[in-house]
Amino acid sequence: MAVTKEEDVDKERTMGRKYTVPYGLYKACGFVSPHFASSTGFSTEDLDLLWEALMQMFEVDRAAARGLMTTRRLVIFEHNSALGSKPADELFNRVKCEHTGNTPARDFSDYTITLDGNPLSEIKTIVTV
Repeated sequence: MAVTKEEDVDKERTMGRKYTVPYGLYKACGFVSPHFASSTGFSTEDLDLLWEALMQMFEVDRAAARGLMTTRRLVIFEHNSALGSKPADELFNRVKCEHTGNTPARDFSDYTITLDGNPLSEIKTIVTV
């Protein structure tokens, strides 16, 4: 930092006090209600567009505050009934994100993402329940 006034010469100055997390893996859960969707005219095409938007959402919205963010996996549970086939928490608990190393995470490869104990390698996975 440059001093612009003589009276500020002896004041403490620092530059760049933003703290960063070297690597973070976030899990987000969401819902689409068939009942509400039908009352708004939400279509299958809209649902497909939503999935595409979730996979690409950070590709067109870069920001210095977020660093490099990207969607790594999208697991979609489709119910056989509009009322749902299983409780949401039971389905979400089937997806596990586990840190696999002994050192702090610095990359996506430091994690294992599994569905029912099986590694997920596909970016988009659809499971009918």
